[in-house]
Amino acid sequence: MKIALVSPYDYPYPGGVTEHITALDEHFRALGHDTRIIAASSTDEESLDEHVIKVSGAVASVPFSGSSARITYAPAVYRRVKQILRQEKFDVVHVHEPAVPMLSLVVLRHSHALNVGTFHAYREKNMLFDVARQLLKRTFNRLDGRIFVSEAVRDYVTRYFPGPYKIIPNGIDCARFAAPHVAPIERFADGRPNILYVGRMDKRKGFRYLMRAFPYIKQAIPEARLLVVGAFTDKDKAPFVRYARALHLRSVHFIGPVSREDLPRYYRTATIFCAPAIGFESFGIILLEAMAAGVPVIASDIAGYRCVLTDQQEGVLVPPQDEQAIARAAIELLKSPERRAQMGEAGRRKAAQHDWDIIARRVLEYYDELIAASNAARRSTTFAEQQRMARVRHLFARLSRSNEARQ
Repeated sequence: MKIALVSPYDYPYPGGVTEHITALDEHFRALGHDTRIIAASSTDEESLDEHVIKVSGAVASVPFSGSSARITYAPAVYRRVKQILRQEKFDVVHVHEPAVPMLSLVVLRHSHALNVGTFHAYREKNMLFDVARQLLKRTFNRLDGRIFVSEAVRDYVTRYFPGPYKIIPNGIDCARFAAPHVAPIERFADGRPNILYVGRMDKRKGFRYLMRAFPYIKQAIPEARLLVVGAFTDKDKAPFVRYARALHLRSVHFIGPVSREDLPRYYRTATIFCAPAIGFESFGIILLEAMAAGVPVIASDIAGYRCVLTDQQEGVLVPPQDEQAIARAAIELLKSPERRAQMGEAGRRKAAQHDWDIIARRVLEYYDELIAASNAARRSTTFAEQQRMARVRHLFARLSRSNEARQ
């Protein structure tokens, strides 16, 4: 099949949707399919892989779901998309985040291929859906198939736009995190218990609540250490550094961005992993990464995380924005190595079900289902048209015979 994977976001900029598309592209190609990635890019076209089609370099950062999103706004996208679709003649056009302006909407407006949409984002309420429901309804009607990455996203979208769908979750490269040869970070592999946080410091990620919980954890377990990994700047971390200094918390290490190769090593270094997000999470990829590494997880009890983690099995769910609950859960786990081992093994089994090889094949199977349904509908339409034409011919024949009899 010739497949287009469409992202409304700035392709070189790191993010969950971009990583999802990149993984699908890699696995589809390995299975013999011909893929193209259609996206805006703030970098030069020469720096992109040859199968990445740049539609625009005009990108702006806009607030979205408690964070920010980098999307294209250039009117020239309209003409560029029409040109790409006309030249490439895709069998399947798979648009990620169909409701995000403007690339996704333009592609769906002009695509005559089998159109599939994957919905990633989750919110309790969406003003855009409220205001532009009729416009978006026309766009969504051009989708032959809809994929939701979790039950949380399904419930959120179908509240506004009911209809058939398929739930296919996000995936991870299990081998990357579970491989036995992955070595811990030497400087932190000294036997002390390590609590790991991975993520940005956006408000919705809830890092402040883990930071507030850490003094209580230190009081109960003085050897505990907090490792903070993620794409944050000095400005982002500044208030937390001041907080740590004010409370003499010398065991907080703000590591910042790490390489793709080192991230699994940090998971391997962790005794427990904590994801204290307060909401807007559609899925818990970082939870799965920790689980694949065999690390028990403490996570906020929010819709997106409940889709991944079962409380008291792979880890512990705690009320969001509750530093006391985070501290209690961390202290209990750090004091119970047997319980950590049981949760770690349960986490490995759960994560294995989300390996990208499995997820990519499920997406391809869904394409096949939609193609079969489309062909069946076309055959049914053709048969109905043939019957209608036969009835017309029969009617004309009767009229002709009647006219001849009168003559």
